[in-house]
Amino acid sequence: MQETLTKTIIFKLNNQEYGTNIAQILSIEKLQEIVALPQTSDFIKGIINLRGIVTPIIDLRTRLGLNQIEETEQTRILIAKVKDVQVGLIVDEATDVIDISPEIIEDTPGLVKDVDHRYLKGVAKLEDRGMLLLLDLDYVLSTEELSEVQQVTQD
Repeated sequence: MQETLTKTIIFKLNNQEYGTNIAQILSIEKLQEIVALPQTSDFIKGIINLRGIVTPIIDLRTRLGLNQIEETEQTRILIAKVKDVQVGLIVDEATDVIDISPEIIEDTPGLVKDVDHRYLKGVAKLEDRGMLLLLDLDYVLSTEELSEVQQVTQD
């Protein structure tokens, strides 16, 4: 029986490769000017107007508790649908789209330091690129945080 492969977008944060299901990614955008918002969580960088849609921008590095680095030419915004809310996720670089077989995915070991394991679906062991941390976008923002993000776009 054929296992279903998952199309996964690969992106980098702090030189570590992460992946997430491409089905949630609407587009990949170059970094653009972000309008900062007062009185929001520290990981909400602000909003952008993306083709007429006010889109809240999440700094994925801050959200995951990683060190900040300077933005570069490779910095991208992944436009994603998280529980029916369109958000932008700032990543250091979006590098690839690959197919991942469920049989190479293992549960997230408690050993993964730097990132809260609740945000991870698992770890894929890839022959050609080592370990890939699989991010679960539905858990990157809690229900309360999602409503905060939605509030931002409606004010």
